[in-house]
Amino acid sequence: MTSPNRYLIRMLLFLSVVLIGVIVVMDPLKAAFMANAPLNGLILGVFVLGAINSFRQIVQLKPELAWIERFRESAASTTRPVSTETPTPSLLAPMATMLGDRAEIKISSIALRSLLDGIASRLDEQREISRYTVGLLVFLGLLGTFWGLLDTLGAIRSVISDISVGGGGDITAVFDNLKTGLERPLAGMGTAFSSSLFGLSGSLVLGFLDLQTGQAHNRFYNELEDWLSGQARLSSSTLSSDGEQGVPAYVEALLEQTAESLENLQRTLARGEDNRHLTMETLSELASKMGTLTDFMQTEQVLMKNLAETQVALKPAIEQLAGIGSAGGSGGGMDEATRTHIRNMDLCLSRLLEENRIGREELVSQLRSEIKLLARTVAAKDD
Repeated sequence: MTSPNRYLIRMLLFLSVVLIGVIVVMDPLKAAFMANAPLNGLILGVFVLGAINSFRQIVQLKPELAWIERFRESAASTTRPVSTETPTPSLLAPMATMLGDRAEIKISSIALRSLLDGIASRLDEQREISRYTVGLLVFLGLLGTFWGLLDTLGAIRSVISDISVGGGGDITAVFDNLKTGLERPLAGMGTAFSSSLFGLSGSLVLGFLDLQTGQAHNRFYNELEDWLSGQARLSSSTLSSDGEQGVPAYVEALLEQTAESLENLQRTLARGEDNRHLTMETLSELASKMGTLTDFMQTEQVLMKNLAETQVALKPAIEQLAGIGSAGGSGGGMDEATRTHIRNMDLCLSRLLEENRIGREELVSQLRSEIKLLARTVAAKDD
């Protein structure tokens, strides 16, 4: 969408031209301003506030345009348009409320018209202050004009009443008194013309700024309408001819709500199907691991069985060796190498038994961890 910076540049250029003109005629303007400084100062203050308000109205369009661009980019990438960290726009608050956190726009023609009417009313409401400011400047200029005219008329009446040429008076003194008396009417005329000058000039400048503000608002509204019109859906009642009876509004709204609910249900089912496939893959992988663990446990059982059979086979020989050792005393038929060999066999058997026990514990621990992982995975997919 078009950026409002072009209108800001126009306004700044126009104000620069006005400022250059003021600098050129600074001395006459200063004399006119001092004719009635309080009233003229009030006019200039109203003018400054109106200019600031015009700039503020255009600057306020930038967050709205940024929100629309983020929404369009998010909709194109099939993600949520507005995150919780993004502030809600002011002009587009109805649109943000209507869309919520959906990543696409599907709106009927009736809802589109209602939405655009709400945005248009907000734009017009913002421009009311600028229009009032322009009218206020004209009013203040006219107020100063009538104020100065009233002072002029009162001063002229007093001057006329003070003129006296009868009784052989001095003509020079009479003209001096007349010149002195005319100073008040001239001051009143200065008030009238200076207030009119500042009031009408300020209203002219603010009128141009309000014109640029209106163009910026209209461009924003038109581009928004063009974009939303491409997302709107025409109903059968809108497309029906004059002789045909369209579908009632409540039936149309019910059908649109049903269609939207079916689309949401379809998306939910698609997500559930994806989750089901992922769960099946996880269960298949877990079943493969369980099969591997089962094979390992069967192999360990065979080894344990062989070890037990070996121990049973060695038991008579060990008893025989023990009997020979006890019959021969400390230096009997069993030499030192045989005893060392027997002790080593005993240590090896003890170590083997301990390793088998540790292996069984590790196997049980791994099996428990795999089962816990499966339970968490299934619980997460159910959620």
